[in-house]
Amino acid sequence: MSGVKSINRIKCIGLVPLLVLLCGCNASEEPGFPYDANTGKSAFRFEFNDMNNTAPSFAASLCIPDGDSPSDNEIEAGPESYGSAAFFDLKNKKTVYSRNAYTAFYPASLTKIMTALVAMENCDMDKILTADSSCVMTDNDVQKISLKEGDTMTLDQALHILLIYSANDVANLIAVNVGGSVEGFTTLMNAEAERLGATNTHFINPHGLHDENHVTTAYDMYLIFNEAIKYGKFIEIIGQAEYSTVYKSALGEPVEFSCKSTDRYLNGRVSAPTQVNVIGGKTGTTQAAGANLVLLTKDSSGNPYISIVMRAKNAEVLYQKMNSMLDLTG
Repeated sequence: MSGVKSINRIKCIGLVPLLVLLCGCNASEEPGFPYDANTGKSAFRFEFNDMNNTAPSFAASLCIPDGDSPSDNEIEAGPESYGSAAFFDLKNKKTVYSRNAYTAFYPASLTKIMTALVAMENCDMDKILTADSSCVMTDNDVQKISLKEGDTMTLDQALHILLIYSANDVANLIAVNVGGSVEGFTTLMNAEAERLGATNTHFINPHGLHDENHVTTAYDMYLIFNEAIKYGKFIEIIGQAEYSTVYKSALGEPVEFSCKSTDRYLNGRVSAPTQVNVIGGKTGTTQAAGANLVLLTKDSSGNPYISIVMRAKNAEVLYQKMNSMLDLTG
């Protein structure tokens, strides 16, 4: 692979004199806008002289937030009760609501959306996954199914448990079998984030357990989730209220597992506005990250929307804020 890059680099270098002659470029001329590696904006959004211009070749099919929305849609708990929120109309490529969409927060188990995406891109659903020592988690406060070394299941089973039950040991199971190791899989995750333009995202692990360098933004989560829903299997899984399966132990014995969705819309604990049809989503909660949710919905006409709330103080605030945005569908 490095050889290909070297050849391409040589070709590019060889083109430079020709381009200079043809274009009359001054090699010492400064670019028309400054580059800032620490910018808070997505790679899809640039500003020139206070005018917003979107690069159509990259973002023609995407929603682009342009600052925060007016505060007249704020919930009773107040804007200090959550970190960021965004609501995107996929049909009309429109940002319906946005607050702190480019601000980085801890994603917790929203991370598993990217884990599922990378797995779906690289493996068949019937691939057999085998647990190694990195899949064994013993902490009592970690969401897990208590995998043991040698346990096996298909990728299809693993994705269901990952997205519906949010099992952290299953996230590692997927990582080591798809990426060769947790670290190798994380490299694939970050490469995919870069490809999608999620430039304010950095993953350290495939599950989202806390690390201060493991961050993303509401807008980047939109980009990642928007890519994941291109897979029918992903939409099918995130819409399931419960799941039951049987996987195998290292001795080949059957291990039964059943779970219910962590999404309160799906498990019946919260109701969406009457004009909204909840398709499914992914939750994420840790003490450091707060309560988080990415949701796919449709309005009464069948038009799709993606909504995100990050770092809510608790689940009540999370779903109150989510419903306040869903109400904007009219």
